[in-house]
Amino acid sequence: MPTSTSLARLDLNLLVSLDALLTERSVTRAAERLNLSQPALSASLARLRVHFNDQILARQGNSYQLTPLASRLAEQTGIALDAAQRVFASQAAWDPSESTREFTVYGSDYGFATVGRVVADLAAERAPHVRFRFMQHTPKIVEDAVGTLRSSDGLLLPHGFLTDLPYVDVSSDGWVVIASADNDLIGETLSMADVASSPWVFTYQSRSAFTSASRQLQQLGIEPTVECVVEGFLTLPSFIAGTRRLGLIQAHLTEFALQNPRIRVLATPFEATRITNALWWHPIHRSDPEHEWMRALFVEAGGMIDTASSPG
Repeated sequence: MPTSTSLARLDLNLLVSLDALLTERSVTRAAERLNLSQPALSASLARLRVHFNDQILARQGNSYQLTPLASRLAEQTGIALDAAQRVFASQAAWDPSESTREFTVYGSDYGFATVGRVVADLAAERAPHVRFRFMQHTPKIVEDAVGTLRSSDGLLLPHGFLTDLPYVDVSSDGWVVIASADNDLIGETLSMADVASSPWVFTYQSRSAFTSASRQLQQLGIEPTVECVVEGFLTLPSFIAGTRRLGLIQAHLTEFALQNPRIRVLATPFEATRITNALWWHPIHRSDPEHEWMRALFVEAGGMIDTASSPG
């Protein structure tokens, strides 16, 4: 591990070269990506090899493969480079209308189709050069939320999965059941007997990835027959239309589900616990004025979604 003194002597441009080399696994392609000559990047690779005392790229036949150390460095390098870019992109005075900042937010397709969509629309009106990158989360990302949020701007996720991280509540939502329009085993209302006897499509189903409503069914003593598990909510109607299956979606997605004429929406036959969606972030962003602006945008968007979905 380099000391602070040796770090001061390092050329941080080597971090850019290292990231390109680890991504492209080719000196030629990495040089093209960085608009450098091949000899210049070869010189950077030589310096990196001396620093790490490792080949980084090892030739195998006509191609190069990452060494074991390089494989471990690959993820760390991207995080470090992104963090460095954020440091030097910070501004003392920030004007959203002039900013070209890119915000990276992780979440589910549900969060992006509702709150994320409105955030993008509001930003387009007020900060036309700002860009949002909405990235699908995974169980691994949620489990390592602290690491993920060091190199991103937020994680849009309901309460119940994260603790000890700053957050702001964004929106509140309930649950509905979707069924095929031609499912004649289900009447106009859904009963608990229907819930227990019908096959289901669940979204996410692991220790760290689940929905509060599906967990609630188990707490009520019902173990649904799960025929399919999908990693998202927007695909549920496709797995239910024309079948006997049922699925749980957030009430804010009702309009989306009904765009499929083969789907109908039913109330849950139990009092499903509402969810509170929150935007979580790393403490390093707490006093960042750009990040504060982004957080306020999510709160405003969530309020608009809640108001639009309120009865009457």
